[in-house]
Amino acid sequence: MPTTPFATKAEKTPLLFLGHGSPMNAIEENTFVEGFRQVANLFQKPKAIICISAHWYTKGSFVTHDEHPKTIHDFYGFPPPLYEVRYPAIGHPALATQVEALLRPTEVNLDTSWGLDHGCWSVLKHLYPDASVPVIQLSLDRTKPAAEHYTMAKRLAHLREEGILLVGSGNLVHNLRLVDFNQLNNPGAAYPWAAEASAYIKQCLKERDFNSLINTQQQPAFMQLAVPTPDHYLPLMYLLGLWEDNEKLTLFNDELVGGSISMTSLLVH
Repeated sequence: MPTTPFATKAEKTPLLFLGHGSPMNAIEENTFVEGFRQVANLFQKPKAIICISAHWYTKGSFVTHDEHPKTIHDFYGFPPPLYEVRYPAIGHPALATQVEALLRPTEVNLDTSWGLDHGCWSVLKHLYPDASVPVIQLSLDRTKPAAEHYTMAKRLAHLREEGILLVGSGNLVHNLRLVDFNQLNNPGAAYPWAAEASAYIKQCLKERDFNSLINTQQQPAFMQLAVPTPDHYLPLMYLLGLWEDNEKLTLFNDELVGGSISMTSLLVH
């Protein structure tokens, strides 16, 4: 096993899946933002963060290898103040190299062209507003099925013993084409199929029925509307792959908005 870049052991970190929703959550005050802030108070500050964001969806696998990752504003049509936000967390090239080694035989490319996209910084800025924790991002290889992402996650398990926090950022239900924008600020608004999908996913999580969540081709028909593309769903595989038998699940921000987006977030600890 490759040597960790961290010299001392730490309390095992929890696992997070954060429903990031609209980029506006980066600058608005709402119950979801408060949920992000509160969850960070439940565990020891990590030594570094590995973020798997829905918005770095690539052909092949990449990990950021930059000492000073840029803040990426990968969206359009929002108010000017959102584009002024910067999240100046430093990177961690040594950890990126460690991740690349741990994930072999999967080929992972060290990348200096990306940075921190809004799936990452829009939530981390509420967990650690002083940007004092180093952050790297691991991309989602769109050519791999959910089962391969689940397997990749397992290879990173010992990093939790070294104080590294793994954060998946997406949305368990995410159909942007069917969003009712008039209901985005109305938690609880949901199409029947979205509510059914949300309940199904949460039941599988509570029962630790990982196979039903991983084998997406065998899921009920309503999941096709809830997860029309894999990008926002695949970060969940990293939480599943690292979730140990003796750990419990806590749900927070457990609401649907806009009819077709779940803000439900998960803490495994």
